[in-house]
Amino acid sequence: MAETVPTDVIGKLREAVASLNNTHIFKEIVEPRDAVIARFQPVFSPDHMAEITADEFRSFLLLENNHHWSGLHRQGPRMCADMNKLRDALAMLVDETQSVADRLDKSTEMVSGMGKNVASAVLIVTQPDRYGVWNNRSEANMKRLGIWPYFNRGESFGKRYIKVNQTLLQLRDTLQIDFWTLDALWWYLDQKESGDLPPSGGVSPVAEQRFGLERHLHEFLRDNWNQIELGREWGLYQEPGDDEAGYEYPCDVGRIDLLAKHRKEPRWLVIELKRNQTSDQTVGQLLRYIGWVKRHLAEDDEQVHGMIICREADDALRYALSTVQNVELRFYQVEFHLKAPEAIMGTIGRKCGK
Repeated sequence: MAETVPTDVIGKLREAVASLNNTHIFKEIVEPRDAVIARFQPVFSPDHMAEITADEFRSFLLLENNHHWSGLHRQGPRMCADMNKLRDALAMLVDETQSVADRLDKSTEMVSGMGKNVASAVLIVTQPDRYGVWNNRSEANMKRLGIWPYFNRGESFGKRYIKVNQTLLQLRDTLQIDFWTLDALWWYLDQKESGDLPPSGGVSPVAEQRFGLERHLHEFLRDNWNQIELGREWGLYQEPGDDEAGYEYPCDVGRIDLLAKHRKEPRWLVIELKRNQTSDQTVGQLLRYIGWVKRHLAEDDEQVHGMIICREADDALRYALSTVQNVELRFYQVEFHLKAPEAIMGTIGRKCGK
C-alpha cells in the first residue's frame, strides 16, 4: 500500500495544476487527449494484436500523433525488427486477465526497447483510468517531491510499477485530475524547475533558436554516443526496464542530462549541458549530481567525474571550474553554410575535368 502523500506536497501540486491550465503544455498535451485515446485504443485492443502492423505501432510512437511523448519513436526500429515477437509482447501487455506486474516483466523482457516509457504509454492509452505513466520525467519529479516509493532489493520491474502506480492513483484522486493531465503536470513542473518555461511575453527568436539547438545537441549525443569521441571510453549507463540509456537519468535532485560509466575502469561520468542557466546554477547542479551518484550508485572504489558542455563559457564558469577537481569543460560548435547553385555547378565541373 502506498504511503499517504504529505499535505504540503499536495498543496504545491494543487497550485501547479491551477497554473498548468493556462500554459502551452495544457494546450499541446492535455487538450488532444481524447482524440489520441480514440485513435489508438483500437490499435492496441486485444482483438487487433495479431494484426498490428509496424506502421500502426510506429505512428503511435511519434509525438505528432501521441501529442505527449517526444522520445518514444527512437525505439521504433528496434521494437519492430521482429514483428511477431512484438505482437506477442503487446498482446501480453494489454491482457487484463493477467496481473500487470507479470505482464510488464514478461513483455519488457521479450522485446528490446519495450521499457517503462513505451510500456506505460501503451497502458495509459488502453486503460486510461487504471494506469499512470512511469518515465524519467515522472520519476524525477516524484523523487524531488519526496514521494518516490521504496523498492526492495531485487524487486522486479513489474512489482515496482505497481508501487509507482499506487502513488500516481493517490495523486490523481486527491488532485481530481486524470492520469493524462497528471503526466502533463510533471512536464510543467520539469520546465518550471529548469527555467525552460517561456515568460508571459514569450522569448526572442534568437533565444528560441538556441533552445532548439541545445535540445538537438542533447539528443544527438544520446543517439550517436557510440560514434563520438566520448563513446570510445564511456558507455551510457542503463538499468533493467529502461529504454533510455543514461539519458535524463532521474534522481531525487533532478535529472542528469547524460550518465555514463567507463568501459574499462571503475569510473562514472556525469554530463551537464549548460542551457539558459547561470554559470553558478550549472556548476551547482553538476556538483549535486556528482554527489548523488557517489552516494547512490558508485561503489567505494569508484571515482565520479563531471563534464559541462556549452557553446561558450564566461569568466564565472572558468573561475568556478578552476577550483573543482575531476570536472572538465567541453565546447560544441554548430556550423551551417549556404552555397549558391553556381558555386556547386562549378565544383561539379572541375571534378568532371571541364
